[in-house]
Parts: sequence; C-alpha cells; structure tokens
Amino acid sequence: MIALVEDNPADVGLICRALEAHGVEGEIAAMNDGENAIRFFQFVETEAIGCPGLVILDLNLPRKSGREVLEYIRRGEKCARTPIIVLTSSDADEDRADANRFGASHYIRKPLRLQEFLDLGAIFRQALSGPQNR
Repeated sequence: MIALVEDNPADVGLICRALEAHGVEGEIAAMNDGENAIRFFQFVETEAIGCPGLVILDLNLPRKSGREVLEYIRRGEKCARTPIIVLTSSDADEDRADANRFGASHYIRKPLRLQEFLDLGAIFRQALSGPQNR
C-alpha cells in the first residue's frame, strides 16, 4: 500500500500515472488533508494493520501541515522506518531543512513538465523496493 497525502486532485492523478508508468501496482490510500492523514496513521499505529510501504507527502496541506504529518509518522513505532517522499511545490530552504530534520527520505520539488513528473515513478518504485520494505 502507498499512502498519498495530496490536496490537489490534478497532482494525485499525475502521481498515479507516474506509478503506473513505472509498473508500481498496489493499493493507494489517498488523503487530501493533514488531519485525515494523521487519523489514518493513528489507526495504523493502534490497529492490527501494516504500515504503508511508501508515503508520498505534500507539505502544503489544509487542516494540518505536511510537517505535522511527517513528524507524527516518525514519532510512531510502526512507520518510523517507512520511506517518506516529500513532494511539494516549495523550494524554500526552511522547508527542506524541516523535512530533513523530521526524517523525510527524499525531498522533491514538484516538476513543471509532464514527463519529469511521470519520471518520478522510478523514484517511487525504488523507495518501495528499499531494504526497509523487504
């Protein structure tokens, strides 16, 4: 399972296309705000379900920020080592530093060109096949 936390429906569609273009299959749990994402990870921590194999997280979310979601995931036990790719429109040094400080696996600025966006599927696939997911 991939947890996708993104409030822009167009970007959700592009991420799904990128995953498909690189042969990444499986369930996608999509959440469109930070509060729903935190609720989802609270459920993962307290119930007998596994952590997603990958989290793709926007920083600029309604209701709770992506930083808060990232910090919450990393404080938990179950998903502490899950790869988290921050995919955001921000190129601010402060955002990069926060993502690094809170344990993001990658920080990627959302590409402007379609092909570059679709190419992200290779990074997603690689993160899913990393040592923590074997």
